[in-house]
Amino acid sequence: MDPLSEVLALLNTQSSFFAGLKAGGDWAIDFPAPDGIKFNAVVEGACWLSVEGVAQAIRLERGDCFLLSRRRTFSLRSDPGLPAVPADQVYRHAVQGIARCGTADGFFLIGGRFAFGEAAGLLVDGLPPVAVVKSGSEQAAVLSWALRRLAHELAHASPGGAIVIQHLGHIMLVEMLRLYLERGGDGAPSWLLAVSDPRIGAAIQAIHADPARAWNVEALAEIAGVSRSTLALHFKRKAGIAPLEYVLRWRMQLAARALTGSQATISSVAQKLGYDSDSAFSHAFKRVMGSAPSVYRRPPVPPDGQQGR
Repeated sequence: MDPLSEVLALLNTQSSFFAGLKAGGDWAIDFPAPDGIKFNAVVEGACWLSVEGVAQAIRLERGDCFLLSRRRTFSLRSDPGLPAVPADQVYRHAVQGIARCGTADGFFLIGGRFAFGEAAGLLVDGLPPVAVVKSGSEQAAVLSWALRRLAHELAHASPGGAIVIQHLGHIMLVEMLRLYLERGGDGAPSWLLAVSDPRIGAAIQAIHADPARAWNVEALAEIAGVSRSTLALHFKRKAGIAPLEYVLRWRMQLAARALTGSQATISSVAQKLGYDSDSAFSHAFKRVMGSAPSVYRRPPVPPDGQQGR
């Protein structure tokens, strides 16, 4: 399995959501920062998209799609100069997931949101805050189809619906990641930039194939076909972290999945990932994940009065 597929396999779709917007005339809506990754497609009409931290508003036409990968506020407008109303004022009146704004129905947008969990950081940290896919492209066709299927699955509960929704989210994310790689990224260090580099990617693939091995820079450099100093320099330049730091972080991603997705003991997880002592593993896990393995595994206690909801 290639490294991208392995990281995708770690993603657990913790939540998913679909909404549509019909609008016309003069209209403008301010949206809060989304939880998770947001995919959108313009089905009819056109609008202007403004994203917090992005200098210029973006013109979106029929068939265009866009992805929001950061927790940033954004707005949609029929004209960039119009004052906007908060999204909750519009969506509180939504019928079957479709909200309406303005005096006509010349504009129609569909959108889906997925929360993939901590492992998604490896993938989306390299993406720009907003990525636009223009109409007519293969990626736009796939994203639009997947969003329509998401709407159908969420509106019509059917056997296997949960796994279909999860895979739809993965499909949309993969298409965006492929497009990002085809365009060469933006040059900023990221896991995606590193894994797409032939030599650094070879080292990453070796780490994924045998995460428990006592890796050192020399062994990874030999696999990459470069010197130790060259590997260390280029790995940091591409991935933003040193090679052995990457080994540590990948192990902890695997550990997190094992702790939450199985009944394996902490000791067995530690041994499977190459740690001879539970204390060394626990120290490494807490450093990367922010809590001890036992705390990470324990489900959160729901607020008072929320049990069972």
